[in-house]
Amino acid sequence: MDGGRGPLEARDLDGLIHQRTRLSIVSALAVADFLTFNDLKAALRTTDGNLSVHARKLEDAGYLRCTKSFEGRIPRTEYRLTAEGRRALESYLGHMEALIDATRGIAEPSSARRKRRKR
Repeated sequence: MDGGRGPLEARDLDGLIHQRTRLSIVSALAVADFLTFNDLKAALRTTDGNLSVHARKLEDAGYLRCTKSFEGRIPRTEYRLTAEGRRALESYLGHMEALIDATRGIAEPSSARRKRRKR
């Protein structure tokens, strides 16, 4: 249950974060102060275009802040997770945990659930 709204459902997930590449971007930034475009590209093993499109969607939603600068003549793009982005990720993770718990609750006999909780 979610705050009296009823059972949590997969369709209620934040679709913006749920997409694999965007979830990877937000997750990587959640554990770093910032990452450069090249850092993210290498970590995600994705193309320039794919990363640009997904980062822009997250930036437009207010989940990321993008800072562009130059080091000498070389462009440098840095991404940071915003407070709103961190809240959205925490909410998404909480929702996923609730869905997992609900699924396990349906699939496991009550004795197995009690054993798992005692660990």
